[in-house]
Amino acid sequence: ILTAVGTSSVSAKGTIINATGKHVYPGFIAPAKSLGLIEVNAVRASNDQDEIGDMIPHIRSIIAYNAESKVVESMRPNGVLIGQITPQGGTISGSSSIVQFDAWNWEDAAIKTDDGIHLHWPSTFRRGRWWAGESRGYQPNKNYTKQTQKITTYLKSSKAFGSGEDQAANESLKAMQGLFDGSKKLYVYADGEKEIIDAITLSKQAGINQIVLIGAYQGYKIIPFLKQHDIPVLVQQTHALPKSADDHYDLPYKLPKLLVEGGLLVGLQNSSMSNFQTRNLPFYAGQLVGQGMDKETALQLISGNTAKILGLDKYGTLELGKSATLFISEGDALDMMGNNLSRAFIDGRDISLETHQTELWKRYMGKYNQK
Repeated sequence: ILTAVGTSSVSAKGTIINATGKHVYPGFIAPAKSLGLIEVNAVRASNDQDEIGDMIPHIRSIIAYNAESKVVESMRPNGVLIGQITPQGGTISGSSSIVQFDAWNWEDAAIKTDDGIHLHWPSTFRRGRWWAGESRGYQPNKNYTKQTQKITTYLKSSKAFGSGEDQAANESLKAMQGLFDGSKKLYVYADGEKEIIDAITLSKQAGINQIVLIGAYQGYKIIPFLKQHDIPVLVQQTHALPKSADDHYDLPYKLPKLLVEGGLLVGLQNSSMSNFQTRNLPFYAGQLVGQGMDKETALQLISGNTAKILGLDKYGTLELGKSATLFISEGDALDMMGNNLSRAFIDGRDISLETHQTELWKRYMGKYNQK
């Protein structure tokens, strides 16, 4: 626990670290990623991120979390110390949990278990099935209404299940009850303007009040609607091409800035297929500085804001009474050239910054007599 911050005088106890001229940051937070659930994509035995089924909220990702994953350990040297471990696939993928990245097993790692349910909202457009003779471009999804009605029916059935006196043993519907009593959040993945409005409206009508929007590619068009319903947003990968020929060439780069300027609570999420790329989260925030965002505001998008969105009261900022989850960087941690950690701490524990990759780097730098 942080007992003093800033210029407060502190009695010298324990180890004193001289960080003169360096930078101190709260641990960065990676939301909605399947870190620790998959190691090698081509090896089925190491892939626990996608279970069989379409509506499977009772699937708990935390049970399959591998605390000794090579992918997870690669996050620490860049300052990413906390993550929301999230299943993938299907319409309702399962239940996520929040962990810290220095643990023996999932029990040690867990900060907050079963924090939310993840819903992938259908799109109004789909890619053509070229193998079936359709054009390769996007075309209207004729099944959109049918798919949304299926979700709405499931949400209503879940709520009715919770209010019933004689409840059958239905683990799927039991897992949904946290959405209606406020103990869980609903994380909705949607990008299009219509999809976002439909997802939030229908979820609210079903009795779900705590909703987080993930993606929100066209969210800048409906900022008043998102503010009206108090919807925080996790913007996906900013290092991407525009999704439509009509979009501005730099829309993915400046989208978080547009949403922040609109008064929304915004965090960053890495949507890359590769979990390894999640370690670049601080550089996505740094890129926003190049778009004109204040550096402190950009920093909040991967620390304080994300902590608020995930409901982590003790993480995300350097304040009295908060967890001592932080790191010391030789330079600007949002800059690839400056992000060079010398020490890192999780809940006050001095953690190792060694990974399989740093070991290989040292090995081959030595081979060619490099310093």
